[in-house]
Amino acid sequence: MNHWMELTKRVLHNEELTRAEALSILECPDDDVLMLVHAAFQIRKQHYGKKVKLNMIMNAKSGLCPENCGYCAQSSIAEAPIDSYRMVNKETLLEGAKQANDLNIGTYCIVASGRGPSTKEVDQVVEAVEEIKDTYGLKVCACLGLLKPEQAERLKEAGVDRYNHNVNTSRSHHSNITTSHTYDDRVNTIGAAKESGMSPCSGVIVGMKETKQDVIDMAYSLKALDADSIPINFLHAIDGTPLEGVNELDPLYCLKVLALFRYINPTKEIRIAGGREMNLGSLQPLGLYVANSIFVGDYLTTAGQEDTADHRMLADLGFEVETVEEMKASLAEEK
Repeated sequence: MNHWMELTKRVLHNEELTRAEALSILECPDDDVLMLVHAAFQIRKQHYGKKVKLNMIMNAKSGLCPENCGYCAQSSIAEAPIDSYRMVNKETLLEGAKQANDLNIGTYCIVASGRGPSTKEVDQVVEAVEEIKDTYGLKVCACLGLLKPEQAERLKEAGVDRYNHNVNTSRSHHSNITTSHTYDDRVNTIGAAKESGMSPCSGVIVGMKETKQDVIDMAYSLKALDADSIPINFLHAIDGTPLEGVNELDPLYCLKVLALFRYINPTKEIRIAGGREMNLGSLQPLGLYVANSIFVGDYLTTAGQEDTADHRMLADLGFEVETVEEMKASLAEEK
């Protein structure tokens, strides 16, 4: 039995890997990556079979953000040419939900830029979500920035199932990426979401000049936070941001990162998120042997792959898309 299958056997027996073993995953020789992916797939298959969860983003508010996050085209310090607009109206949010429903996408993600939502913005999201749940019954994830406990309660009461707020990087690297809020601000928002009864979603961005130890810290931090869904973003450096021109990633390393998060968080939804098209390239299909969730369509300020290409890729792999009906049944069981 090779090293990776030995680690898989231990994880399937509910043992936690050591940091040295976690580092061995990131330092897997390139010639062994297929064996690593195969071993990680055994964990994915144990918990999710060959099902894939689809997610779609609605960019509900763009730009106009006072924060100074170095990766983001929407931040106050970015000079990237992007569309900026305030929170869209209820009709636009409902149109997006209809599109998600028609495409058989299980989770509809309402994302807004900014430090955190105003009372008016929460009101707008609440009103739209109530109608989305009544009309389509979709699983709704909101990502509106730093959240106060009372705002979390309102979103939960309206029917928001999941709240996303990424830790983005490790605690030790956080101040190199942004100084306008703290790592603990992000952790506290995840805590507020959990306390309200919403499912916590929190992930990372890899490729922002962090060390391998930072990546390991991220994986263990999300395990400690008990995030139900973990989006793994691979930096797509945008011109006009402080990280412009940074290009540290290659497809094989990205596969190793996905495997690391699967080994450390074996039962959780691991989602390949922003930057997958550029950073995984032609190896995107291999990523689905480790992760069990992807975004379909465009991201916030960068374009994604065509919907038809994503569906064709999944069909070629022999994977099954989790249907809206299966998602609704799962939600009913959770409640």
